[in-house]
Amino acid sequence: MFPIGDENGRRRGSTPVVVALVALNVAVFLFLQQCGADPRTAASLGAVPQELIEGRDITTQDQRVADPWTRRVYLVPGLGETPVWVYLTIVTSMFLHGGLGHLFGNMLYLWIFGDNVEERLGRTRFALLYLLSGVAGVAAHVAETALTGRGLLTPMIGASGAISGVLGAYLAFFPRNRVYVLAFGFVPTGLPALLVIGLWFVLQLVNGLGTGGGGVAWMAHVGGFVAGWLLARLAGGTRTKPPASGASDGVEWTILE
Repeated sequence: MFPIGDENGRRRGSTPVVVALVALNVAVFLFLQQCGADPRTAASLGAVPQELIEGRDITTQDQRVADPWTRRVYLVPGLGETPVWVYLTIVTSMFLHGGLGHLFGNMLYLWIFGDNVEERLGRTRFALLYLLSGVAGVAAHVAETALTGRGLLTPMIGASGAISGVLGAYLAFFPRNRVYVLAFGFVPTGLPALLVIGLWFVLQLVNGLGTGGGGVAWMAHVGGFVAGWLLARLAGGTRTKPPASGASDGVEWTILE
């Protein structure tokens, strides 16, 4: 199910933090990462689990990897020198993306679900929830790699952990809001947020606890989501009853780790 929008008929305020986050992520991808053509930026500013565990910068050599099917040889950049304190990569990694599809997916979810949550929490609290959820996502991923021993030297990048926190908050605040998705890839359908986001979370959890792999930090999604849900509960609880007017539990239609 691919989300294309949500029910926002009652939203009244502007959401500058969401706009600023989208603009910043796009600007970093276009100018710092050169539209994804500069993989060394991710290797230097991504969150590397082993670096965060040991609290020190680690550099490795480039590697040449041969594709067994095409026999083409690819150069995989090693870990570059981190130009900032290694623990700051927890934040810098949130604004880096692996490609245009990765960036588009994350910004889509942030645009759809973030405006409602920002209006409910206010600008400052929404920004804090976003950043803290991202930190929780990185922490969950680092814990997973420490336990499994896999991917300790692989940089983690992407806003998915932070945006998963936005989804968790959205579910806490607007469980009955209708989310519009493309069912079967092409049929526009309105479904309760509880179903859409709930199924999304189950998928992340199953992949995270199983053998999802595929270069996706599944547990970062889980950690960010749980953090966002808990922070939303602490900030304002949940609303489970629809408004007396009969309108849905949401805030205006207006786009996600």
